[in-house]
Amino acid sequence: MPLARHVDPDSLIQAIHDNPSKAHKHHLQTKSATSTVTPYSTRYASQQEISKFRIPQQGAPAEAVHQMLKDELDLDGRPNLNLASFVGTYMEREAEQLMVENLSKNMSDADEYPAMMAMHARCVSIIANLWGVQKSEKAIGSATTGSSEAIHLGGLAMKRRWREKRESQGKSYSSPNIIMGSNAQVALEKFARYFDVEARILDVSEESLYRLDPAKVKDSIDENTIGVFVIMGSTYTGHYEPVEEISNILDEYEKETGIDIPIHVDAASGGFIAPFTHAKAGGRKWNFQVPRVKSINTSGHKFGLVYAGVGWIIWRDESYLPRHLIFELHYLGGTEESYTLNFSRPGAQIIAQYYNLIHLGFDGFRNIMENCLANARLLSKALEKTGWYVCVSDIHRKRGEHDYKGAAEIEYGEEGETSAEYNAGLPVVAFCFSEDFKRDYSHVKQESVSTLLRAKQYIIPNYPLPPACASTEILRVVVRESMSLDLLDRLITDIVAVTEQLMNSAPIDLVGFQPGATSIEKQHLSRGVDHTQKHLAERPMKEGVHRTVC
Repeated sequence: MPLARHVDPDSLIQAIHDNPSKAHKHHLQTKSATSTVTPYSTRYASQQEISKFRIPQQGAPAEAVHQMLKDELDLDGRPNLNLASFVGTYMEREAEQLMVENLSKNMSDADEYPAMMAMHARCVSIIANLWGVQKSEKAIGSATTGSSEAIHLGGLAMKRRWREKRESQGKSYSSPNIIMGSNAQVALEKFARYFDVEARILDVSEESLYRLDPAKVKDSIDENTIGVFVIMGSTYTGHYEPVEEISNILDEYEKETGIDIPIHVDAASGGFIAPFTHAKAGGRKWNFQVPRVKSINTSGHKFGLVYAGVGWIIWRDESYLPRHLIFELHYLGGTEESYTLNFSRPGAQIIAQYYNLIHLGFDGFRNIMENCLANARLLSKALEKTGWYVCVSDIHRKRGEHDYKGAAEIEYGEEGETSAEYNAGLPVVAFCFSEDFKRDYSHVKQESVSTLLRAKQYIIPNYPLPPACASTEILRVVVRESMSLDLLDRLITDIVAVTEQLMNSAPIDLVGFQPGATSIEKQHLSRGVDHTQKHLAERPMKEGVHRTVC
């Protein structure tokens, strides 16, 4: 959630009045419009604005407030057309009903809601088994509010184990560091900054498939490395990072030095994809089958198919979770052990997660994930077939092939094929203008494609690849369960139509698609700038925690 500023209501209202074209008011009717008793006929709707920045002395009728807020929220994008997000926007009616029926249940009240806590424990067990937990080990884990919290917990456990080992050896523990690729999502870098760990962020490249480069890992580790974050599904391009290959490098390093460096796998999206698809992780191990992998996180609210608000963190064995990080809670009559950054949090999402696991089963999840990948391949091939676009993602290329060979070489898939015949990865389509297109239509800005598609209600971001590759900007579509074939067909048609419109426009006509002024409220309320003003940011994109691309 972005940081927001406190504002002086009087100065903001004055600013809005000074800029009436940028004001957003709730004046929907005049005094004489109607006398019918509707939400719009109250004085709050027809004569007086609802207070925004200072609590009103008196309240307003429920129906009026509901209608006014509903009207303002209509300005938001449509969740199903938010193709930028990995977070699920669809659940079955029965799952929604279960969530509504349990909205008031608090996960911190374990003794009061034993049935809910039993479902929580079952989810941990089911997910641990999906990730190859070994019979000789006793996995332990917890639900979290999302992968960000889970990553912080996994990183903190690694830091504490490293510190305890250094203390026992009489060595300094003042300079911990952790390894990650520059394609890391912001939560990984947040962990390092919040918990005083040096983040060694390694550049990715086209040669490394825009993911963590094992060779650079080998050159960057030392005795102060608490662990390596390896990502099962880059949010930029959908590539899986080579967990097993990095593990082998760390094995060799331990043989040479005696230093044992663990791996935490950030499987925010891939944790619910790789176990089910025929492609798996591309023929290599990535989960608890790799002994060096000590903990894994995932987002239940991504391809776990639950609405936003749930993540999971699992350690392969209790011994990898330092005992003194666990709190014993004596609360409301019961005793519970807890290791989380949050206390009170909703329990409905955990119930919904259990519903999905039991209702869909392994085959149901496989069908959904295979369908997402098939649709992503179709979109990728259709875009490259135009000759205008090249995909940076490569789940649509035959297994082991990673290079674009030209529009004429694109072949659509055969009936009955599965993801096993293609490169493993997330159902993500990251694409950009081809070199031929940029040469022939140099006046067309790729960002204009995103802008025009937004006018059709699609939310498809345009942003640069990680710092060393920042000269390349990509458009990105995340293919979720709710991307039906009909919607996919419409999307392809609209991308083609928008691109043709830009190709047929004179340079002077494209000025209107460039970044414009931001709103008065945005200037006053929130830290930072919106996407149309990113060129005015305090720091360039190559610096800071800009990797919020989920």
